Amino acid sequence: MNIRLQHNLTDLLATAIAAAAVAMSAGCGGKSDPKATASAPPPPTVVVAEVAQRTVPIYSEFVGQTRAYETVELRARVEGVLEKIHFKQGTLVRKGNLLFSIDKRPFAAALQSAKATEAKAESDLAQARQRTDVIQAQAQLVDAQSTLSKTEQDLARLIPLAKAKAVTEIDLDAATAANKSAKANVDAKQANLTNLEAAVKYTIERAAAEVSATMARVIQAELDLSYCSIYSPITGIIGFKQVDEGNLVGRGDATLLATISASDPLLVDFNVSEIEYLKLTGPETAAQRAQRAGRLRFEMMLSDDSQHPHTGIFRVIDRTVDPTTGTMKVEAVFPNPGSYLRPGQFARVRVAVTEHENAILVPERAIQELQGAKTVLVVDAQNKASVRTISVGDKSDKYLIVIEGLSVGERVIVEGMQKVRPGSEVKPTAASATGESAQKVERS
Repeated sequence: MNIRLQHNLTDLLATAIAAAAVAMSAGCGGKSDPKATASAPPPPTVVVAEVAQRTVPIYSEFVGQTRAYETVELRARVEGVLEKIHFKQGTLVRKGNLLFSIDKRPFAAALQSAKATEAKAESDLAQARQRTDVIQAQAQLVDAQSTLSKTEQDLARLIPLAKAKAVTEIDLDAATAANKSAKANVDAKQANLTNLEAAVKYTIERAAAEVSATMARVIQAELDLSYCSIYSPITGIIGFKQVDEGNLVGRGDATLLATISASDPLLVDFNVSEIEYLKLTGPETAAQRAQRAGRLRFEMMLSDDSQHPHTGIFRVIDRTVDPTTGTMKVEAVFPNPGSYLRPGQFARVRVAVTEHENAILVPERAIQELQGAKTVLVVDAQNKASVRTISVGDKSDKYLIVIEGLSVGERVIVEGMQKVRPGSEVKPTAASATGESAQKVERS
């Protein structure tokens, strides 16, 4: 009996241990590692582009600065109080628009005085030209000449009579004296007339000179009065005003009032090296170089990486190369409707200097650089990514020409590279709804 009870207890204990083991096993199974039981994550989605082959232009690129086609500084040319400003700062003004008004009253009074002085001078000139003294002297000379003629006739009649003793010697002497007196009177009247004519001529010339001087003073007074109204000499954008209303301007120097810039067309100044200059012009004659330069079309890239919608052309190539930098200044001109671009902006200017035929092209944003080596992530037919080291040459737009390392038709990752590990599987797509933002994130 005791032995049977002992066996029963042993069986019950074994059953309990087995049940506990099963329970512990079940409990451990409920707390198993999720990484061991979870499914593998999906492959990352990336944007790919095929390596293409085509003939592309090769650009030369330069850093330039925009400059206004015309710039005019408006200055006060007369001294006075600035009475009125007629424009809004930073807006477009047309040629001939009234911009500033200076108090005109002092200059109007000066003009009136100058005109009065001119009238008096003209009156003096008219009086001098009447020559009354000369006319009177001429009449006196004629009278003296008549008297001389009579005395000569009397003397000629008395001489033969005196020889014939028909008249006395006293009568002959009296006739001779009268003749000599008449001659002296004629000489005196002639000298007086000559002196008067010289004096009147001098008076007329002096009066005419005074008239000319007063006319010049009238013209200057009219100019000074016109300078009180300052008009726009060109059509362009006017900047900030430099003087407020009520201030005295023009004292001592020509006070700067404002500046106008005409920016349509817009100029861009940049420097080119000797090598680039030879690429642009070529070893032709001067006429051929000028013709080739005239055919070149420049593109302008702005600071936000956008492209100006209008192409430019050469305007001026400097006459010499700067020996300190080995570069020469070039000026291009671009249409700028509405003066959208302003003087002083920095821009990149590029121009196609040659073409590369059948070039193998890879997008520039697909290339990663590490320690001087350029690599791309290539996606194979099984959609697995691998790192490929490549050699590149010239740049054409947003592509680089591949010298070796890639073949036409291969796919390279252009977006999503940060999510890819070499050898892993990816999910390639040819488009991305947020492609632009993804590109900016990768570049940052």
